[in-house]
Amino acid sequence: MSDDCCEAGIDAGALEQRHRRVLVAVLAINVTTFVVMVAGAVMSGSSSLLSGTLDNLGDAMTYGLSLAVVGASPVTKARVAFFKGLLILGAALAVAVQIAWRLTSLETPVFESMGVAASLNLAANLVCLRLLYPVRKDDLNMESMWECSRNDIVDGLAVIVATVAVWLFDSAWPDVLIAMVLLVVFLKSATRVLRRATQEMRGAPT
Repeated sequence: MSDDCCEAGIDAGALEQRHRRVLVAVLAINVTTFVVMVAGAVMSGSSSLLSGTLDNLGDAMTYGLSLAVVGASPVTKARVAFFKGLLILGAALAVAVQIAWRLTSLETPVFESMGVAASLNLAANLVCLRLLYPVRKDDLNMESMWECSRNDIVDGLAVIVATVAVWLFDSAWPDVLIAMVLLVVFLKSATRVLRRATQEMRGAPT
């Protein structure tokens, strides 16, 4: 019996260490990518790229929170997941405000800067997705991180499409329309995370 308890403790400890390693790696990637995306968004004037920038900032914050609650109780993880949902919702609202501002003065983004930043962002997000894939079903904490990472891939691909469309049509509209699509994606994701976290908080033991 004691051997079983010791083995369970070792397994749980190993799992926590695995989660920490993954989260440290994806946190470092997102902080670096955020800097690149800020520069790209400023240089290009792209709304869709800005949405990716805000998403990276939110991800860096949520990865940091996730790292802090590795090994915590289910209810604590659920509360942190709820806060992550609020961060995703906040990013969506920030994108909505930026889109509204862009509609008052449409200027065609610089597609070269947009394309470089978008390509680097997508590559970094694919690495994060690969790192999170093996641990995505371990608990709510990692599941919410997987949700964020999948959003990043959709975001990255959408910005690539926007870059090509801006280049083809020499217009700001593809960029704005893609930003609107990403806004819907963020809102749906926030709803899923908040709903799941709420269910977990109601059912988790205190």
